[in-house]
Amino acid sequence: MLSTGTKAPEFSLKDQDGNVRTLSEFRGQRVILYFYSKDMTSGCTKQACGFAELYPHFREKGAVVIGVSKDSAESHRKFAEKYSLPFILLSDPELETIRAYGVWQEKMNYGKKTMGVVRTTYLIEDGVITKAFGKVKAADNPAQMLAELE
Repeated sequence: MLSTGTKAPEFSLKDQDGNVRTLSEFRGQRVILYFYSKDMTSGCTKQACGFAELYPHFREKGAVVIGVSKDSAESHRKFAEKYSLPFILLSDPELETIRAYGVWQEKMNYGKKTMGVVRTTYLIEDGVITKAFGKVKAADNPAQMLAELE
């Protein structure tokens, strides 16, 4: 996981509509960049729906929300449509951005060690990580991040 004060790594990834998005296009806005493991799973759905519910408040505070996982753009499109997610979901099947942000880590899954995405959320302002939260609770993370914008 990257620490606060670190320059946020640039990315160039496809969103749920197949458009290539970069971090630099959001310069001047606060970016909530959250990493999650898989579309349509219970925890990831709770987190995404929480961000969707609070999205107007994030926009009022000049922030955009961007979710990243290794799922395909098509999977993201279906996820966004099913749950009416109003924010950007980025596809990173090559794990380049996921690794650059230090969230591809060893995890315990049913007693076995596996590699996977550790649920992590960053607040990025002017290209710099100003807040970093690792192993966040899916249901609590959206409200937590909104409070960080106060």
